[in-house]
Amino acid sequence: MSVPSCCLKGFEWDGAPAGRIGKLANNEAYISGDNSDVGVMIVHDLLGWTFPNVRLLADHYAREANVTVYVPDFFGGEALPFGPILNGNWGEIDVPGFMMKNSREIREPEIFDCARAMRRKYKKVGAVGFCYGGWAVFRLGAKDHQPPLVDCITAGHPSLLIKKDIDEVAVPVQILAPEIDPVYTAELKTHTFEAVTKLGVPFDYQHFPGVEHACFVRGDDKKAGEREAMARGKNATVCWLRQFLHDS
Repeated sequence: MSVPSCCLKGFEWDGAPAGRIGKLANNEAYISGDNSDVGVMIVHDLLGWTFPNVRLLADHYAREANVTVYVPDFFGGEALPFGPILNGNWGEIDVPGFMMKNSREIREPEIFDCARAMRRKYKKVGAVGFCYGGWAVFRLGAKDHQPPLVDCITAGHPSLLIKKDIDEVAVPVQILAPEIDPVYTAELKTHTFEAVTKLGVPFDYQHFPGVEHACFVRGDDKKAGEREAMARGKNATVCWLRQFLHDS
């Protein structure tokens, strides 16, 4: 399976993550926050659970939405190197081989296991996924989970998403959608509107004009509008989590 290079672009924000390392189910995880009632799991993109940006996002969610956030490692201890990705040297990276080891079929069971562990621990659970994590949060919110594994989802520039994932979602759905996205295509965007609005679940579609796939984690201040989109995406996610994970 090939992955467009836009899925791999990254930009390291200033600042140092303030969380801690622990476990979720059988997975190593970055953890931020201390709310004992409300938890959120981030399913990371192809840069993995150690990428500073995703950990900084976890810190923001924990503080601003008053939740405990987990970023588990879903790549089995492996990570694509940041340097070649940030410098655009794609030839140094075996992306097809990496994706074969981290396909949907291989990683879905442990993603479900981590969500089940959170459901046992917390009264309310949310899931946020970027790029690679986008398909995963739709699967976490699928109707076949009874009782539900999560109470709401947010998907930012999702990849590996298929129409069946969209058709079967059964929890409140938020989409963060860049205008320029060869992965979350115009066809999938249209299908999302047509399908989710018929499912009887709360639906929030956030359109981000002029920015491209990966903007919500990368936040590159050298790209016009991208840092603003990153901040707007973070704020939208925080509001969504607060609305559906807190009683008041």
